Amino acid sequence: GTWDSCGVAALAIDLDTFNCGNIGANTIWFYTTDVNGNTDSTQATVTVVDTIAPTVLVQNITVALDTFGAASITPTHINNGTWDSCGVASTTIDLDTFDCGNVGANTVWFFATDVNGNTDSAQVTVTIIDTIAPTVLVQNITVALDSFGAASIIPADINNGTWDSCGVASTTIDLDTF
Repeated sequence: GTWDSCGVAALAIDLDTFNCGNIGANTIWFYTTDVNGNTDSTQATVTVVDTIAPTVLVQNITVALDTFGAASITPTHINNGTWDSCGVASTTIDLDTFDCGNVGANTVWFFATDVNGNTDSAQVTVTIIDTIAPTVLVQNITVALDSFGAASIIPADINNGTWDSCGVASTTIDLDTF
């Protein structure tokens, strides 16, 4: 609404470009010159806000359980270059510990928050694998032949506490009839 009875010749401001360093209230000077060269100025407040969420870039990962049947991850494992022009303040995930019950594909949410409180998220797949072989513990046994001169055994006869952190699914032996 700037005006002059003889006409306005020029309008100018002292600051016209803003960036992340200008978030919040900024005082600028507004200048006007009329057609006869008379000038006036006043201050104005320009409030700069960041409403752009971070750009979330993630990657699916595969994680092996340890000897105790456990695994853990951090946001860093999933993050694949998440960024924001004003800066990323934090990254979090909704699931960070896994056990034998999680073997296979698991959906994990990754969240990023920028320095101005804007957030975005993405889903990733964390595939949990069990690569640790069972610990086989056996015992020697003596088997007596029956009246037909034969004997048979089953795996449980020689098993002496075979175990696995995720459980033993089955045991077999290569020779069971004598």
